Amino acid sequence: MQQITRSAALIAATGVVLGLAVPAGAFDGGGGRAEALEWSACEGKGLDPRQQCATVPVPMDYADPGGRTIDIVISRIPSENPAARRGALLLIPGGPGGDSLGDPSGKGQRLPQKVRDAYDLIGFAPRGMAPSTAVSCDVEYGDLAASRLRPWPATDGSVTENMTTARRVAAACAENGGELIRHISTANEARDLDRVRAALGERKVSAWGVSYGTYVGAVYAQLFPHRTDRFVLDSNNNPDPERVVRAWLAAFEQGVEDVFPAFAQWASRPGNPDRVARTPEEVRSRFLALAARLDREPLPRPGANPPVLDGNELRQAMLSAMYDPDDFPGLAQLIRAAEKGEVPPAPPSPPEEVLQNYLGVGAGSICNDSAWPTDAAVYQKDVTESRATYPLTAGMPRNAMLCAAWPFPQKEPAVRITDRGPSNILLVQNERDPATPLSGALKLREALGDRAVMVVNDATGHDAYLANGTACGDRLVSRFLATGERPARDVHCD
Repeated sequence: MQQITRSAALIAATGVVLGLAVPAGAFDGGGGRAEALEWSACEGKGLDPRQQCATVPVPMDYADPGGRTIDIVISRIPSENPAARRGALLLIPGGPGGDSLGDPSGKGQRLPQKVRDAYDLIGFAPRGMAPSTAVSCDVEYGDLAASRLRPWPATDGSVTENMTTARRVAAACAENGGELIRHISTANEARDLDRVRAALGERKVSAWGVSYGTYVGAVYAQLFPHRTDRFVLDSNNNPDPERVVRAWLAAFEQGVEDVFPAFAQWASRPGNPDRVARTPEEVRSRFLALAARLDREPLPRPGANPPVLDGNELRQAMLSAMYDPDDFPGLAQLIRAAEKGEVPPAPPSPPEEVLQNYLGVGAGSICNDSAWPTDAAVYQKDVTESRATYPLTAGMPRNAMLCAAWPFPQKEPAVRITDRGPSNILLVQNERDPATPLSGALKLREALGDRAVMVVNDATGHDAYLANGTACGDRLVSRFLATGERPARDVHCD
């Protein structure tokens, strides 16, 4: 039986984050099964009894397809109406560092009946993510803190400590990550998915990719356009082939500015039991003043990592709460308590082993996809400018991650997303999204050209379809998946 790692709790806790041709014979180009899959019960709590798991072997290095293989664990709930079955729907998770093994039992069951009838729902653990062949950097416990995974600068804006952390964590990944960490990348995840397609016996696959999964889906559609059926990309990343994750990290400064007014409006509403202030403007000023006070005078927070509530921990809590309006009350309660000198208990953290795995997969993805500057002066200049323009995020989105000290050279350039390929992609996007703001999503829309149509929701939060979007947007996406009918042009949903 395959053990399912629950990445949803992990992502909530952390606030998660092609020029080379595929060699001949690296994947089954037809629809026949590369080899028979052996399905068995998945291990894990709360799973639909229909869900089963199997293992697909893939090359660790696609430049050496006959060399060492690694395992990709996949899950499946078959079509609920075989007579209406169209094919397989890949549920592509966010991250990097998330998995979708439990999604056929979870969010897949929120899909309308006609969609569940049309597809086998397919989840997977990407390369490096347990229970697939796993990777870990085995870093110091303190480096697993959410405020370390996001590169918040020092209280004075200095990036010196961030560069020290980058060197320490990158060295741990080089020492403990093994050969696999050098082969974790978005392009290789896309190649793995084509191996999964072949193993399932499908000539084409459909997909629902969310957040980082939109980039994975776009890369798959670029590398294997003739293997795509109906592709939904939800909460979309900027596909900038030069910066890749650096562009996504930088997007947080605008994304938070897009979402914070909605929080401030909610937190100043009369009658709200968690009301922070009388006006939205006062909510913002009080948040900034509290963060500055906690920079100077942190409050102890036993059991947390780190065991204090300082300004950056408050900012990280704010960033995490922006993902879902349902989390606004928790942020408001934290602000109100901290203003009184009190600190609520820290939310529970996933097991250390899971966090180590998350960090290893994320490190491989973000550092192997593109080269990052190694000069601290580059980051210091950017952080100083960002702090002045976007005070809510205090320079974090322009700062150095461990990739600034990554010891491995980039194996291949990032995939450039283009308008070459079938017109079978539907983008769905919220106007106010902290992690994948509309401004970046429009870059993907532009790159795809006539291949895509975009649905923009007048809505707040990350994850649009069947989560934080609109009934109008959900209806259009469901219709496309079930029938193939797509809006003739871009749509705005109120």
